[in-house]
Amino acid sequence: MSRYAGRGGTGTATSFSVDSWGFEFKYDGAKLTATTGHGGRVIRMAGEETERGSMGSFQAWLSRAASAVTGSRIHVPDYDPARHGALVERPNLGDREEVERYWLNAPFAYVSLTYDDETDEHRYEVVEPGLDDVEIDLLERLFRDIRDPLLYRDDVSDDPEAALREELRQRLEEYGVEVPTESFYRLYYYLHRSFLGYGKLDPVMGDPGVEDVSCDGPNLPVFVYHEDYTDVQTNVVFEPEELNDFVVHLAQRSGRHVSVSDPVVSTTLPDGSRIELALGEEVTPRGSAFTIRKYADEPFTPIDLLEYGTYDVSMLAYLWLAIENNKSLIFAGGTAAGKTTSMNAVSMFIPPRSKVVTIEDTRELSLHHDNWLSSVTRERMGDGDITMYDLLRSSLRHRPEYIVVGEVRGEEAITLFQAMNTGHTTFSTMHADSVQTVINRLENEPINVPRPMVQSLDVLCVQVLTRSGGQRVRRSRTISEIEGIDQRTGELDYSNAYEWQGEADTFRSSNSDLLEEIRDEQGWSQGELRRELRNRRRFLTYLREAGVRDYRRFTAMINKYYADPEEVVAMVEDRGVEVGDAAADELV
Repeated sequence: MSRYAGRGGTGTATSFSVDSWGFEFKYDGAKLTATTGHGGRVIRMAGEETERGSMGSFQAWLSRAASAVTGSRIHVPDYDPARHGALVERPNLGDREEVERYWLNAPFAYVSLTYDDETDEHRYEVVEPGLDDVEIDLLERLFRDIRDPLLYRDDVSDDPEAALREELRQRLEEYGVEVPTESFYRLYYYLHRSFLGYGKLDPVMGDPGVEDVSCDGPNLPVFVYHEDYTDVQTNVVFEPEELNDFVVHLAQRSGRHVSVSDPVVSTTLPDGSRIELALGEEVTPRGSAFTIRKYADEPFTPIDLLEYGTYDVSMLAYLWLAIENNKSLIFAGGTAAGKTTSMNAVSMFIPPRSKVVTIEDTRELSLHHDNWLSSVTRERMGDGDITMYDLLRSSLRHRPEYIVVGEVRGEEAITLFQAMNTGHTTFSTMHADSVQTVINRLENEPINVPRPMVQSLDVLCVQVLTRSGGQRVRRSRTISEIEGIDQRTGELDYSNAYEWQGEADTFRSSNSDLLEEIRDEQGWSQGELRRELRNRRRFLTYLREAGVRDYRRFTAMINKYYADPEEVVAMVEDRGVEVGDAAADELV
């Protein structure tokens, strides 16, 4: 802090000498004047009026004047843990055993996943830099002083981190405060967290292992759904007013408004994450609440589905052949069953240069396809809404070959099935836990698709979030084929090409009428059909063994297969990749 010595009393002229700066301040009870000799020149500064007796205002003016007279004195080197020490300290875990630890935002924040034998529960502990009393006081003032300048800086959009760092340095310079390097970066972290991140939730939002984040009210721990530990309690807690402000902030960040009169909002964050917000106690008696379904920057590929056991290689070869031959699919399942994830993954089998249109109410789909048109609904006050129905009708004018709809649940379903009946290949998702439930939902209110139109659907994949081997897993319960209307009963017939066997955690295959239909359309023999399936299974096995899980690279390899399948098959054979053919033989 600035060092100064004073003489005089309240209401009298007071002189302050600051030896380290080489100038003198004079205070007459209302105004400050600074005088110094600098290179033979005398600099005089007329001070701003201050509240009588307000030493806080006086010190603020003193700091600004010192900075103006002396120029920049603060140099902040790059953080080096070897020189400056760690920014975070290991917390006291008590009786809990730490089972895993990894950085969320190195070197500022990490997560410590612990296990409590007594409660048989895991805990998710966010560990951030600690602040001493001086740093806490500085941070409170910095929050007030930096907000507006940061909004009006021209260079924020180009490099927001650099702009924030420079603004922090300038404010400390104005205060006349020199802090250690590690202290500077601790302050920077909390400012960055508040202004450019998601506040105290920011570390959690940066965890790629977390799929969902939920807060059920103030003074309650935030829960996360972790891919390895499922539902886990965290050490993040919001105070009542803090939570209200955070909910409003999330709504504003997504371009929406939430208020007591309109307390429930469903929207999407700029990064694509889906959020459900509730403000106040009108609809959520315990107070404001939110749930965030995080958006994955890197979408799953079919290889990821293999690694997680959601599908096996024979099922993916089957779906690949179906997609290549323009068969329409629906992925059904309950909440968090992975419907959209699987649909996005298998959409990577779409042949290159095919016209693809995706339609969503919240952005989740991501393809690496040259001829892809992405469209998202818009909700506005009044008559400015653009619904999925509007987008679907519009998409037909783009002459798409493949139409991918995020979820069907209303009037857009009729248009989707009309598109199926006119030769368009469509993929979509639905909330349903069985084939029969999907059919019932399609044929009844509020969707009301006529049964003759439902039979244009080719494949129905039902996924579940279940337990296997003591862990929660996502599995494709069935892959079913819609066979048409039974002339005797008038009901819609279907058969299962694949079924999940829960006890052994394996998949059982049956005869496939769809593959026979594809064989007839292509003019293949039974042997040629088996060879096509085998080649795709071997290629997918090769990609799995090669670790090709990046969606851009995976799509490039699929495109290579389409361009020259014989060359790719020969390459795979040279690598000695072999898979059993029993499952494929059972299908045909």
